[in-house]
Parts: sequence; C-alpha cells; structure tokens
Amino acid sequence: MSNIGTVFAVLSFAVFPAISVVFGGLIAFIRTPTAAIRSGVQHFAAGVIFCVLATELLPDLIHRRMPIWTIVGFSLGVATMMLVKHFADGESAEGATADKTSSSLVIAMGIDIALDGLLIGLGFAAGQKQGLLLTIAMVMEVFFLGLACATSLTANAASRGRIVWTVLILGGLLLVGASAGAIALTQLAPAALDALLAFGVAALLYLVTEELLVEAHEVPETPFQTAMFFVGFIVLFTVDMLI
Repeated sequence: MSNIGTVFAVLSFAVFPAISVVFGGLIAFIRTPTAAIRSGVQHFAAGVIFCVLATELLPDLIHRRMPIWTIVGFSLGVATMMLVKHFADGESAEGATADKTSSSLVIAMGIDIALDGLLIGLGFAAGQKQGLLLTIAMVMEVFFLGLACATSLTANAASRGRIVWTVLILGGLLLVGASAGAIALTQLAPAALDALLAFGVAALLYLVTEELLVEAHEVPETPFQTAMFFVGFIVLFTVDMLI
C-alpha cells in the first residue's frame, strides 16, 4: 500500500475518536454527567484500554524480540507522559489565575490528544485488528478528554465560541497525530517502529494508571463503578475473539 493509501486507511479509523472528542466537548453544553457516571465510564474506558495492551500490543512487542529498542521507547514514553503531567500541573499551582490554569490544561490536553492519535496510527503496526481495537478504546478515552476540557473552560467562564473551537482543534490534533503514526508505518525501520510502539505502550499504561483511574477514584466508589473496569475489559476481549 502506498504512503497516501496508508494514511487514508488509518484516518478512516481515526475519524471516529476525532468525532468522539468533539462530541464529548459539545455535550457539556447540554448536560454535564454526574461525578458518579463519569467515574463509572472512566473505569470502563480504563478496562478497554488495558485489554488492548494485555491482549494485543504487549504480546506484539514480545514477539518482535528487540529488547533494547523496546526499553528505549518505553523509557521515552514514560518520560514524555511525566513531562506532559508536569506541564499540566505547573500553572495549576497556588497563585495561578483561572485563565492561565485553563490554558495550561487545554495545551496539555492538546499534547495528550495528539499522542493518542499517534498511538492509533502506530497501532496498525501490530496489524489491522490491533489498530481497530485500539481505535475502539480511544473513542471512549478521548470522549472524556473532550468533556473534561469543555467543563474546565465552562467553569472559567469561557465563551461558547471558544469552547467549540477548542474541541474542534483537539479533534484536528488527533487526526494530525494519526497521520504522523501512519507515515511512520511506511517510513521507519523495524527497530525504530518497535521503539515507537513501546513508547505508545508506556503512554497508554500511564493513561490508565495515572489519569483515568486516578480521576475515577476522586469520588466515593461503589461496587458498580469498580466492576465497570472489568466489564470494559471483557467486552473488548469478547470483541477481540469474534473479529
């Protein structure tokens, strides 16, 4: 398949999470979900992403048998996500204005969304099926990033026009990231592709353990909310067995 054909093939999948992040932002105009509902769906999304990691991406890295490149990529992935976290928290320290805090959050989310798009593109390095499953997982995850972004901007009295443009830009960044990942599939040597895939695995692990589940645990947890993690895992695991 040509480079252009690969990019369009990946974008045909990536468009769905791009729509999801925009929809998540716009739904805040109608009604913001309660903290309990957000926690339940965040647990579900975490289970879905963990399933992709455990059943598809990690086994693929093992089969590639490039431990040095895997370690390098994984380490860079962890370092990148920690830098993104540091950047997001930097202006949220005591004394930061509400406008600066929301701007910092939006920039950090933009970086996160672009990385998510990159991961979708890279997911197809493991195969069409793996890329599809990762796309399904990302639809859930970026929906709440869009919702969180719109909620934060609304709390800081941002205009509706600014919120709409912000979530549209986030959707665009996801497509840009997916395009970059798709180009990497056709241009990079196997060792570099392995490192990038390990980078993506680290980023997803960080996303599940340090973002989705941490935020989900900020509210009093019920057995139903906890169970949603396992529901998300088994749902995608079943889909994996059927396709």
